[in-house]
Amino acid sequence: MAITQISLFLMNQPGQLVEAVGAISETGSNIRAMSIAEANDFGILRAIVSDTDKVCSLLKDRFLITRTPVVAAKMDDRTGALYPILTALNESNINIEYMYAFTGTGPEEAYVVLRVQDPALAEDVLHAAGITTLSDDSLNL
Repeated sequence: MAITQISLFLMNQPGQLVEAVGAISETGSNIRAMSIAEANDFGILRAIVSDTDKVCSLLKDRFLITRTPVVAAKMDDRTGALYPILTALNESNINIEYMYAFTGTGPEEAYVVLRVQDPALAEDVLHAAGITTLSDDSLNL
């Protein structure tokens, strides 16, 4: 049960980020996590939001927007907590294309978002290692 990440393609110029974040805010959806990657002429705003369908529906005419299944693995917010997650995936020869992290709502709770080729396989590997992952439903709280 991977979660859905949205990616908005923005021109690499002043005002684009504030416009995109403002547009997401206008939908009433909460941004749970966010990452920005840049290239020469454009940037990619990757975000986990509380209502992906609503954001995509309301922003599709304003931005180039895509959906990507990603894995969000739960970890303690402490030194070394990421290592078992990476080890489990590495031992199963699962390559990580990119990742970013965010803190959870509980004390000392964090998540790492992982883009992998086969999210279902990655989740199976993580679950077998005793690692919890998020679903889209858990983000709509």
